[in-house]
Amino acid sequence: MSDTPTPTPARRVALVANTSFYVGPPLARLLAAAGHDLVVGDPEDGLVDQLEAAGATVEAVTDVWDLADPASSRRLVDAGLERFGRLDSAVMFSGRVVTGPFLDSSIDDLREVVGGCLESPFHFLQATLPPMVRAGTGQVLVITSASGARPTPGAPLYSATRAGANHLVRNAAGEMARHGVQVNALGTNFMDFPEFLRASGATDPEVRAKIEAHVPLKRLGTVDECAAACMPFLDGTSTFVTGQFLAFDGGWSS
Repeated sequence: MSDTPTPTPARRVALVANTSFYVGPPLARLLAAAGHDLVVGDPEDGLVDQLEAAGATVEAVTDVWDLADPASSRRLVDAGLERFGRLDSAVMFSGRVVTGPFLDSSIDDLREVVGGCLESPFHFLQATLPPMVRAGTGQVLVITSASGARPTPGAPLYSATRAGANHLVRNAAGEMARHGVQVNALGTNFMDFPEFLRASGATDPEVRAKIEAHVPLKRLGTVDECAAACMPFLDGTSTFVTGQFLAFDGGWSS
């Protein structure tokens, strides 16, 4: 019998582009608990300590919150490759909700939502996919919006650019499949989250009740639930799904 010790399998490395708010912190915590080392962008106070306490080695990158700036995604990827030599999965969210009737909108409104909702995923995919192609494996998840799955009264520009991002993901997935790399999108709506509450007026309890009445599940979704829904697209447990869009919206877009 050989006394040579069995090599310890390399830990997976996940990149979470923004961990300052929204689904970023809970998703990073789930990935750490599932045995991932992490590259995290702009972590909220105390998050790195939490992740390290869960056993993760963490590379934190600051001032990368603006993913419409192509340098942000490149800095995240470069930091991960320098620290770990690999990236097994990567996830991003971005975008600013712009509301109002179409005829009241301006070209500046359109440029704002294109930058946040379409250019940001473009830059992120361009940065994260090449090292995964070289490795012959990888998972990328782009968190978009369920408003891209159907016309959305009151948010026509936002809905249109989110639809573009969802289709960008599908097209990228088609090209990446032969390299063993998965690319998927998850679109949220009706989230119990300050940005959605502000944009929809749901900070008012009466308005919130009316909004929840339009959701088939009759409530808003939580960021912790959303993080759990993201995990199969990132944790290496399901590697036969690509080019898909999953709506996390309580049944609204079905």
